[in-house]
Amino acid sequence: MEESVFLYIKAFHIIAMVCWFAGIFYLPRLFVYHAMSDDAVSQQRFIIMERKLYRGIMNPAMMTTWTLGLSMVIMGWDVYKNQGWLHAKIALVILLTLYHLSCGRYRTQLINNPKLKTHIFWRWFNEIPVFILIAVVILVIVKPF
Repeated sequence: MEESVFLYIKAFHIIAMVCWFAGIFYLPRLFVYHAMSDDAVSQQRFIIMERKLYRGIMNPAMMTTWTLGLSMVIMGWDVYKNQGWLHAKIALVILLTLYHLSCGRYRTQLINNPKLKTHIFWRWFNEIPVFILIAVVILVIVKPF
């Protein structure tokens, strides 16, 4: 019984993580377009889109990912406590959370200053979570240490 519960938690953890990453990949793209927009109508549209994405999708997905991930760690603590790959994964998820929070801060700064950063900055900023995703997937699948 407990193993099937664990597998359901794992499945929903993966679903939440995919939703979180979808938002993490999309929000900085919106920042690119926001920075490139020159008219008030477009800027207002991006402010609304960014708010809805961040508050309505990214925040709940992040919280669900964390809750279900920590639930799995607690359920399997005897197995996981000495596995270095998990500690590295958690460190990367903390980095991703900091990235997420920086997106939230940038989102609010863009409301008053659409030219806060250039579209080129946002394009590079958008690449950071790609490297985190690659590392996390390799850690979880390969379990190198």
